[in-house]
Amino acid sequence: MVEMVETAVILNQAGPRSLVILDEIGRGTATFDGLSIAWACVEHLHEVNRARALFATHYHELTALSASLKALSLHTMRVKEWEGQVVFLHEVAAGVAEGSYGIHVAELAGLPGKTISRAKQILSMLEKGEQSGALARLADDLPLFAAGNDEPQGSGPDSGPSPLEVVLAKIAPDDLSAREALDLIYELKALVADKSAAEKS
Repeated sequence: MVEMVETAVILNQAGPRSLVILDEIGRGTATFDGLSIAWACVEHLHEVNRARALFATHYHELTALSASLKALSLHTMRVKEWEGQVVFLHEVAAGVAEGSYGIHVAELAGLPGKTISRAKQILSMLEKGEQSGALARLADDLPLFAAGNDEPQGSGPDSGPSPLEVVLAKIAPDDLSAREALDLIYELKALVADKSAAEKS
């Protein structure tokens, strides 16, 4: 909401003599919502405000706007890949990024090696064009942290987290209201009852 209120002020008040700087508009919502908002904001700045603007985004789809918005100029930060590593050159150049380097940045930031390996597996699957069903299959097709585990994956009923463990992993106790906590207790009890019934049968 804070991001949208600030963006609303800009779009409602900026004029041809304004300099607008926007960074990752739409990042705080679902991917398609965010892309749609960012797309519409670029068009509004170009067609209505006619302001000079720097608009940083990770939505690569927005580069298509350069075909229809004559004053739009695309630029990217230069990157060089060397011996399997990414080197950020801190230079602005005309054009668009050839790829996303989010996983490399995560690695530089110090995320655990198993997390980086898992992210690379998921990215590889999604880049094959299987997005429609990939997210639903990820847990089965790419067991969490399969790389480096000594225990065989996918063998037997205990190879993955149980429904109870999945629910427990999502809980943020400090963020629950009293009503949400009560509903959660009922949900957990139902899961335990289902598990007991399955074991008896």
